[in-house]
Amino acid sequence: MTENLEVYDVVVVGGGPAGATAAHDLAKDGRKVALLDRAGRIKPCGGAIPPRCIRDFNIPDHMIVAKITSARMVSPSDHHVDMPIDGGYVGMVDRAVFDEWLRKRAADAGAERRTGLYKRLEHQDGGTTLVHYDERATDGSMVEKTVRTRAVIGADGALSAVARQCIPDADKMPFVFAYHEIVRAPKNADGLYDAARCDVYYRGTVSPDFYGWVFPHGDTVSVGTGSAHKGFSLRESVGGLREAAGLSDVETIRKEGAPIPLHPLPRWDDGRNVLLAGDAAGVVAPASGEGIYYAMLGGRLAADAIDLFLETGDVASLATARKRFMRANGTVFWILGLMQKYWYSSDKRREQFVSICRDRDVQKLTWDAYMNKKLVRAKPIAHVRIFFKNLAHMTGLASA
Repeated sequence: MTENLEVYDVVVVGGGPAGATAAHDLAKDGRKVALLDRAGRIKPCGGAIPPRCIRDFNIPDHMIVAKITSARMVSPSDHHVDMPIDGGYVGMVDRAVFDEWLRKRAADAGAERRTGLYKRLEHQDGGTTLVHYDERATDGSMVEKTVRTRAVIGADGALSAVARQCIPDADKMPFVFAYHEIVRAPKNADGLYDAARCDVYYRGTVSPDFYGWVFPHGDTVSVGTGSAHKGFSLRESVGGLREAAGLSDVETIRKEGAPIPLHPLPRWDDGRNVLLAGDAAGVVAPASGEGIYYAMLGGRLAADAIDLFLETGDVASLATARKRFMRANGTVFWILGLMQKYWYSSDKRREQFVSICRDRDVQKLTWDAYMNKKLVRAKPIAHVRIFFKNLAHMTGLASA
């Protein structure tokens, strides 16, 4: 029987940074929200959040498990380039703790949390939709539950079931498969490991089309990599990274793998009452793989669009989420996509890429853009210098 089901304004499917942020913002604005999330799932992630994210989304300091003040780029020939952050830091979060804190913040704002696995949705006459999901009963069996809603936000990851049911060609979105191991931070790693530094490895043996990372998380470390190449052993790659970073013998706490989308979908809504956010919409930055800030921004923009849709009934409101996101970040994503396609294509080019990172102009503009999430236009002479340095490397006029 569906006649007596309680009606929500919005059901948010997925409780990661995108879904939890959307649920929080909508509940805070007085909307009746259900937040549906699977239990126990943790996404593999380096855990970096820039100051812009901390500031815009009011992330408290106790959520920051490490403050990174430099990055080390490691080339195929094992050349190191250190990139210090002048007068700032990048915050690191533990996704197991951070995501749950975001979900609790949404609940504190008024969202109703439900734990279960999304199955399907059915559009009804009169503008509402039934959302079906499986919930585990006390005896361990799975029981199908149903809720009724006026709108749905699909924030259920790169292989989003909501997207695949509702958005044309969503199943064709390309992705990298990422894998990492959370290990105990060493007391002594023979100087190879620095608790205030992120190490990024650009080597074909680490990843033929992405990179590997060693990111401190306070008492723990995330060691991971990713690749779209089938047959490439991510586990063996991470084993090699652990050895290179002096982390072979430390305790392994957990292992996680998941797909990471490569670029935003061309459409995020179904033209009716369903809207995507986060990895489901494909908002992970090319080249860097950064996703937390973009997921939270996507969740906030989805909340704004859904709120406007509920207020006006105008389905065109749903498209404003993607339009606003791409207006703010489309150029950056395009540039990063070109960088990944060119610089990650061979070890020779990776060597050149790391060499370019020695340049102080490159370092300053890179950190300015990353920390503030916008292209830096205030230093035209530096941009000109970088352009010609890049051109020299790309044409072979400069050696690595």
